Amino acid sequence: MTEGSHDYYKLQNLDPSHVALYNVGRLRTDIWHFLRDSARRLRRIQNDPQFADDKMWLTTACGEVFEFLRPLEDYFAFPGVTALDQLRANLDRGSFEDLARQTLRLVRMMNNESYRRLDLASSQLKDYADLLNVAKLSEEVHTRIRQERRLYFEALIVDDLSRAEAKELRAQARGLRRADDEFLYESVVACTFEDALIAVLINPNIQSCMIRYSFPFRTQKKMRLLEEIYTILGADPAEIEAQSSTKRSLHLGSMLKALRPELDIFMVTDAPVEDVVGGPSRDFRRIFYLQENYREVHLSAIKGIHERFETPFFNALRRYSQKPTGMFHALPISHSATINRSHWIRDLAQFYGHHIFEAETSATTGGLDSLLQPHGSLREAQELSARAFGSRRTYFVTNGTSTANKIVMQALIRPTDIVLLAHDCHKSHPYAVILAGAYPVYLDAYPLSEYSMYGGVPFAEIKRRLLELKRAGKLDRVRMLLLTNITFDGIAYDPVRIMEEVLAIKPDMIFLWDEAWCAYARFAPVLRRRTAMWSAAYLRKRYASEEYRREYDEWRTKFDACDSEDDATWLDQRLMPDPDKARVRVYATQSTHKTLTSLRQGSMIHVHDQDFEHHARNAFNEAYMTHTSTSPNYQILATLDVGRRQVELEGYEFVAWSITLAMMLRERITADSQLARYFRVLAPEDMIPAEHRPSGIDCYFDEVKGWGRMDIAAQQDEFVLDPTRITLHVGRTGMDGDTFKQLLMDKYDIQINKTSRNTVLFMIHIGMTRGTIAHLVNVLTQIARDLDDKLDRWSRVELDLFGKQVKQFTEELPPLPNFSHFHPTFRPTLDSTTPEGDMRRAFFLAYDETKCEYLKLDDGSLLAEVDSQREVVSAAFITPYPPGFPVLAPGQVITREIVEYLLALDVKEIHGYEPAFGLRVFTATAVAAEEGRINGHPKITAKKTKEGASK
Repeated sequence: MTEGSHDYYKLQNLDPSHVALYNVGRLRTDIWHFLRDSARRLRRIQNDPQFADDKMWLTTACGEVFEFLRPLEDYFAFPGVTALDQLRANLDRGSFEDLARQTLRLVRMMNNESYRRLDLASSQLKDYADLLNVAKLSEEVHTRIRQERRLYFEALIVDDLSRAEAKELRAQARGLRRADDEFLYESVVACTFEDALIAVLINPNIQSCMIRYSFPFRTQKKMRLLEEIYTILGADPAEIEAQSSTKRSLHLGSMLKALRPELDIFMVTDAPVEDVVGGPSRDFRRIFYLQENYREVHLSAIKGIHERFETPFFNALRRYSQKPTGMFHALPISHSATINRSHWIRDLAQFYGHHIFEAETSATTGGLDSLLQPHGSLREAQELSARAFGSRRTYFVTNGTSTANKIVMQALIRPTDIVLLAHDCHKSHPYAVILAGAYPVYLDAYPLSEYSMYGGVPFAEIKRRLLELKRAGKLDRVRMLLLTNITFDGIAYDPVRIMEEVLAIKPDMIFLWDEAWCAYARFAPVLRRRTAMWSAAYLRKRYASEEYRREYDEWRTKFDACDSEDDATWLDQRLMPDPDKARVRVYATQSTHKTLTSLRQGSMIHVHDQDFEHHARNAFNEAYMTHTSTSPNYQILATLDVGRRQVELEGYEFVAWSITLAMMLRERITADSQLARYFRVLAPEDMIPAEHRPSGIDCYFDEVKGWGRMDIAAQQDEFVLDPTRITLHVGRTGMDGDTFKQLLMDKYDIQINKTSRNTVLFMIHIGMTRGTIAHLVNVLTQIARDLDDKLDRWSRVELDLFGKQVKQFTEELPPLPNFSHFHPTFRPTLDSTTPEGDMRRAFFLAYDETKCEYLKLDDGSLLAEVDSQREVVSAAFITPYPPGFPVLAPGQVITREIVEYLLALDVKEIHGYEPAFGLRVFTATAVAAEEGRINGHPKITAKKTKEGASK
C-alpha cells in the first residue's frame, strides 16, 4: 500500500499551529473520514502477516490523527473528547473490530447529522460516548431520532471546570429539557478565555454563550487561529491578560460579539452589580448575579434562539394560505382557483406545487401587511433584518438592487447636486443620476489591462477629485459618493478609510455602497469590517469617543502647520474628520437573492444615517413609493424574511464553508500540474497592484508558501480580494472568456456569468457543496486532457493557429480606456473647469431622432469621424458584455482609445449598439445648436462640420 492511497499529504505536518481558520472544518471532516477508512482497513488486515507493514503504518498514522483531533474535539459536543479517547483506547490495545465499528457509527452520524436529532436525556444515554458501548443501537433510539423535530444548537459555557465538573454541568443542562421546548441543545465547555474565542470560530453550531465567573486567559493549545483572531479584532492579548477577572469577562463578551454578532451572550458574575451593568455589559443579552437557578439560564438560551428563528411575515403568509377565503378582488390565481378549474394549465401546479398559489394574494390585512406602509408583520420582518445586518433601518425591495439604488439616490440627491461614482459602475448608477437630475463626476478605477478588467477606485483618485471641486468652489454641491463594494470581480474597498478621509474634506458627504454582490460579507469575520453597516457603526462610535478627539487634536495641530493650499498636504497623509462636524450618513443596497437565500429580485436597503429622521425620512418614503410596486410579490418578501432567519442562525457556518470551498478550489487548480498548464487562479498580486497591498500578502494559496494570511490583508490593505471569487485565467486554452463560458454551459451544464477577454469568474456561494467543486475540477481536468490530446495530434498549421490564439489572449490585449470627458455642451456651464456632466440633458436630447445619427464600428466610419477634427459625442449608454458596464454615456466624447477598445473586444453582446445601424451619436449640428442655446444664441456660428455617414 502506498501513502498516496490514503491521501497521506493531508496527514503530513498535522499541527494545529499551521492550520488556517478557513481550512479547519474541511480538515476535521477529512481526518475523521481517514480515521474511519483506516479503522476498517485495520480490521481487515489485522491477522494477515503479509500486511504487517501496512498495519504498522496505519497504526502510526491513526495515532497522529488522534493527537491532531483531540484539541479540536474539545470545542464540539459531538463526538467530543470522551468518545475520541475511547476510540484511542481501542487503537492502543489493538481492538480494531471495536475501533472500526465505533468510528463508522460516529462518522455516519456526523455525515447525516442524525446526532442533531438525538436527545441523550430521553434516550437514557449519559454521553455520546455511550453510543460506542453497544454493538447495535436499539430500535427505540432509532425511533426517537426519526421522530425528533426540535432543532439543534450548541451552547458554550466558559468556566474553569475539570472534565468531571463539565460532564456534570452538561447533565444538569439536559435535565432541564422539557418535551415542549422548541429547541434542543448540548453544551460545550471552554476552560479559558482563548479557548472560548477558538470555539465560536471553529464550531458554527454554537449559538449561545454563557460566561461564568473567573477563568484562566491562556489556552494550552497552540493554534494559528489565535493569531488570526487577534488580527481580525485588532486586539492585544497581553493587554487583555492583565485585566481583572470581571473586566476580562466583559472583554470576552465584546470579542465574541465582534466575531459573531448573532450570538446570544449571557454572564454569571459575583462582581458588584455597578461594575457590570450599563455600558460595560452592552454586548450581553442578560447578566445573572450569583445565579444558580439553571432553569432561568436554560429558558433565556431557548428564548434567544426563538427570537432569531421567528419570521413574522412568512408565518403570517403561511397562516393566510390555510384560510378559506372568498376572493372578490384581484388575483384570480389566488388559492389555485384558476388552475384547479382548468383543463389545460394544471401542469403549472404540478410543476410548482399548490402552496405557492395558495399564498398568492393582494391582501394587506388578515395578518398580512402593506410594503408601502408596513405596520405589522412586514414591519417586524424589516426590523429583524436591520438587527441581522447591523443597520438602523432596513427596507425590503422586490424588484432588485437596480431599483434599490434608484430609491436611495432619488431620496437623497437633488437636481444639480454632484455625485462621484466609478466609471465602471453598474448601469443602474448613471440611470439613477439621470432620474435625479444630478451631475456625475466619474472616478477612474485602476486598470488590469492584462485581464481586460478594472479594479477599484484608489483613495488618491477620490481625494484628488474632491480637492479639484473644492478649489473650484463647488464642494457645497457635492452630495454623494457611490461605489460598488465588493466589485463583481471580488475587489473589496476599505469603507472606514474612504469615509474617514472623505469626511475630513466634506463633513456632510452621503455614502451609498452598492453591495449587490456581498450581502454575505457581514457573516464572515474576515470580511465584516469591509462592509458599509459595520463601518458606519464603527465610525459613529469612534467619533463619539474622547480618545478620538485627542487623536484628532494632535493631528490637526500638525496639519495646520502645513500648507493647506498644496494638494500634497491632503493627498500624502491620512486625513481625520472633525468629530464636531462629521456626520455619518451611510446607505447600502444588497441583492439578497444573488448571494443569500431569496427568490430572484429580492433585495434590501440598509440605512445608518445620523440625519435620516430630520433630513431624509420623508424624501426617502416618497422615493420608495415612486419605485415600489403597489402589488409586491409576497413570495419574494417571505424569502427575504426566511433568508434573514437563516443568516442569523447559520449564516456564519454557510459563509465559512463557502470560503473553505473556494480555498479548496484554489488549492486543487494550483497544485495540479495538468490544470496549471492551461488555467491559473488570479491571486491578490494579480488583481491588486502592490502599492495598494502594504501587507505584502500576494496569494491565498501557494504550493511553496502554503495558506496566505487573509486576515492580515483585510486589516492593512487598501483593497482586498474576496476569497469567494475565483477568477480563472483561460487564455492559455486558446479560447476567450465568452467562448469558454459557452463551452462550460453547452457541454458540461456549468453556468457562470462574468467573463473578460481571457478570464471567467466562478462565484462560490452558500448554495455550493464539495460535490459542486469536485464536478468543476473534473470538468476542467477533462478540458485540459482534451487540449493535451489535440496538441499531440494536431498538424503544424493547427499548432501555429493555436499558438496565435494563445498569444492573442495572453499578450495582445487592448489597453483599457478610462472615462474620457463630457463634451463642454453637456456640462453645467460651457466654461466649467471641473469634470461633472449634465448627463440628463444629453439623455433626453437623444429622444429627438433628428439630432442623432449612426456611425458603424465595423466599416471604420466611427473611427474616421473620431480621427477628424470633430468631437464625436455619444447619445446613448454603450455597454459591452463583457465587461458589463457602460463604456460610453450620453454626452461623453468618444476617443480613439474607446473605439479601439470596442473593436478589440470582439463580443457578441453590446447593449446600446445596433450592428445594423451602428453607434448612436449626436450630429455635429445638434451639438452646436445645443451649445448656442446654452449661450442664449438661437442661431449658431456656421463652421465646417462633418455630419457623418447616415442618420
